[in-house]
Amino acid sequence: MRKVQTLLIILLFTMLTMAGTKRPIAFEDFFAMQRVGSVAVSPDGQQAAYSVTTPNIEDNNFNTQIWLLDLNSGKSTPLTRDKKSSSGPVWAPDGQTLYFNHNGQIWKMDVGTKKMVQVSDFAPGAGGAVLNGDGSQFLFTSEVYPDCKTEACNKEKMDQVEKSKVKARVIDHLLFRHWNRWLEGKRSHVFVADADGKNIRDLTPGDYDSPPLDLGSAHDYTFSPDGKTVCFVRNTDKMVAASTNNDLFLTDLESGTITRLTKNKANDNNPNFSPDGRYLAFASMSRPGFEADRQRLMLYDFKSKLFTDLTPNFTLSVESIFWHPNGQEIYFTTTEAGGISVYKVGLHSTRPEAVLKGHFISDVQFADAHTLVFKLQRATMPYEIFKMNLADKKLVQLTHINRERLAQLDMHELEPFSFTGAKGDIIHGYLVKPPHFNPNKKYPAVELIHGGPQGEWGDDFHYRWNYQMFAAPGYVIFVINFHGSRGYGQKFMDAVSKDWGGAPYEDIKIGTDYVLNHYKFIDKNRVGAAGASYGGFMINWIEGAENPFQCLVSHDGVYDQPSMYGATEELWFPEWEFNGMPWQKGSLYQKWNPASRAANFKTPMLVIHGEHDYRVPYTQGLQLFTALQRQGVKSKLLFFPDEDHFVRKPQNARLWWKTVHGWFAEFLGGNQ
Repeated sequence: MRKVQTLLIILLFTMLTMAGTKRPIAFEDFFAMQRVGSVAVSPDGQQAAYSVTTPNIEDNNFNTQIWLLDLNSGKSTPLTRDKKSSSGPVWAPDGQTLYFNHNGQIWKMDVGTKKMVQVSDFAPGAGGAVLNGDGSQFLFTSEVYPDCKTEACNKEKMDQVEKSKVKARVIDHLLFRHWNRWLEGKRSHVFVADADGKNIRDLTPGDYDSPPLDLGSAHDYTFSPDGKTVCFVRNTDKMVAASTNNDLFLTDLESGTITRLTKNKANDNNPNFSPDGRYLAFASMSRPGFEADRQRLMLYDFKSKLFTDLTPNFTLSVESIFWHPNGQEIYFTTTEAGGISVYKVGLHSTRPEAVLKGHFISDVQFADAHTLVFKLQRATMPYEIFKMNLADKKLVQLTHINRERLAQLDMHELEPFSFTGAKGDIIHGYLVKPPHFNPNKKYPAVELIHGGPQGEWGDDFHYRWNYQMFAAPGYVIFVINFHGSRGYGQKFMDAVSKDWGGAPYEDIKIGTDYVLNHYKFIDKNRVGAAGASYGGFMINWIEGAENPFQCLVSHDGVYDQPSMYGATEELWFPEWEFNGMPWQKGSLYQKWNPASRAANFKTPMLVIHGEHDYRVPYTQGLQLFTALQRQGVKSKLLFFPDEDHFVRKPQNARLWWKTVHGWFAEFLGGNQ
């Protein structure tokens, strides 16, 4: 007995010692973590192929390779090992062959021998393979010149552009650039090829993008179960820049005939055939021009030719869609209260039932009729692969990609809080304590403000706005899911539109006051705030009024609404959010314009922007910095000539964190 007690004491001492040696997360920890990407369960449900991306800080790049996971034992083995990345694994029906993206083309591998063979050799490039039911054909996408009918024509035009000494662009329509790239007159098309990569045909000819440039899903082209039909998504409106009108189309592979299936003027996407091919489930919005409208789960019956809304009274938005193997139930994910939930609904029901709630998950799919496989992350853990038995709802973690490094770090889980905000509504938020937290000490705090504006803070390990990295120097971090945030019903999400500086701003003011007075370990005289995109707008809006912050950080934030409209690419967004075009009567661009409050600027601000940000063009950041400097406000500009709306490159990310941490340290100090 004494021996057992001695062993228990030693074990307890070891655990306490280990806990005491844990340290705050550093950038090298953060960016050295491997990132689980797409997951594909094998046809027999026994294995899963998944991609893992490994950052290399010194080489300033990433490498992605494919691994094989045994879903029973949890054992993982590498399938690809190459200096060039491999990604997007897709199983052939034989359960032995894996198709994937590699070096700009589609390759395949025998998982037994690990022998790789290049399948496609299409000059414009090929990616995103989708196989038919017997593995005899596959779909892929490629960016091509819409007036070219042949591969040779595309290659000739590509060569001409490459060799030309003139790099000017002649543009005669919107949209001509998107997100972070110029479109250069090309369109994304869906092609079909035989399993060996031969007999390539363009299934979506014309001057349209398939899948669409935006507002689509991760599943916007697919075979019918019998392999005779392909369903795809595209927008055929004359000015795509001002339209959310994605529709579903059907192509008969024998005749080549294309038929429009949906005629809804709002967004339709994510087609999923039932196992027997009789039905097509898809996501659909009802309000044209509104990108954040609720997505309903729609069902089309090919026999009766009728459409049915399976979620008429569901207040949340349908995201990924997948059929139960029995073909009688449809499962889907939805953002809900800081997590991603799974629901199901029967073919003849309009009452979704919760399957899994309270977690932040993605890539959900069936291994068999009783088992779900998915990725799950938390504020203290990047994505790992889990499985769950539908009967007992027990979750089993299958991968532990970053276990050793995570065990060394002192990180805290999210702590929820709530308060009564604007309109008398209950508003939810989270708080994260700093490493080595001592409740008897006073800590500086940083509030983070999310973008979207229809975004949300949840229990995730974000690789840009990471709670733990912000907390590491000794800060209490808090976030608020203000009016407009996802996961609390469509009415709540609608509340930000046309009211950018109204109810959301009130929520932030009330919530900030609540946090600073409720948590006694926060030093009210050392508080900062940071936000990006819409969050950057809110930082800029806050700058123009009395506020409790000692310093601010605005990343890629909207500063001047009228000039923002004239330079951004997706015009449907500002036209919905601000009630038309800037020159139209009743528009709200000036009402919610931070630039109009510039005379009140006085809080020290760090401004960050990327030159390749075409969503919020970098001149927004330059104008903001100019206004701050001209009024003598303590300010700094961090400008990235090689980044877009996000900071992606490892060494740029290191500079980003160093600069942000340095800015907060200057005004707030730290407790580490």
